[in-house]
Amino acid sequence: MTDSPARLEELEALLATLSREPDFDAPELQAYDAADLLLLERAVELCSGSVDVLGGGLAIIGDRHGALTLGAAYALGATGIRVHQDPLLSERALAANAARLRLAGSYKNFPLGEGLLRGAKLVLLQLPKSLAELEEIAWNIACCADTDVTVLAGGRDKHMNRSMNEMLSRYFTEVQAGLGWRKARVITARVPLMEVGGGAGSADPRFPEHSGDPALSFELFAYGATFGGATLDHGSRLLLHTLREQPPAQPPGRIVDIGCGNGGVGGVGRARVSDG
Repeated sequence: MTDSPARLEELEALLATLSREPDFDAPELQAYDAADLLLLERAVELCSGSVDVLGGGLAIIGDRHGALTLGAAYALGATGIRVHQDPLLSERALAANAARLRLAGSYKNFPLGEGLLRGAKLVLLQLPKSLAELEEIAWNIACCADTDVTVLAGGRDKHMNRSMNEMLSRYFTEVQAGLGWRKARVITARVPLMEVGGGAGSADPRFPEHSGDPALSFELFAYGATFGGATLDHGSRLLLHTLREQPPAQPPGRIVDIGCGNGGVGGVGRARVSDG
């Protein structure tokens, strides 16, 4: 891949017009990075002109501000793009950018699952930092997408490691890392590997996972992207200990748990309010 083919220059010029809002924005911040560009360029090389992809066979996971979705609509002419974004800020940023570029009708948001991935021929994925989240995504693709699906998973070199390749290899027969470009690279995965039974490569879902904890009177459930998973993290454990040792003089009528993760702290608070 060269730094300045005409197509790439046009695509990068389009992405440069995107905004990060309502996410934190500043003049020095961009709504795309080299991983977005590399994923889109690989997608163009792989499937430009493919009816299967242009007619609704494209799914995008982890698009942060709309660069992948709107870049695919522009570079591939794709319609019926199915998109999953875990953060609400990402959904709103994509919607705002799509409206600005008059591409709002080119995609639709879905939760992670069959509706997003059923029959998908190509999946573009911004690699998450969490291996648990990557495993949940890989399992869903392997279970729900077309048997000929190609997964292009991209990220910045500084956020990638061999464990990501190994995780994808649990769910796909072919996994290959591409060459780096502008400190980004793409992992290509093909041929889903699924067996009925249990464990990796199984049609039985691992998520949501759940577990108990002596500090809690209930079990914690969590999906892959949940901070702390189905365990009580050290910060929450300390906060709960402090609240129990130094309770407020009057039981609060309303509790706000900001950045709740798996909800352990809020669950305890809800129980205390109910008991009161």
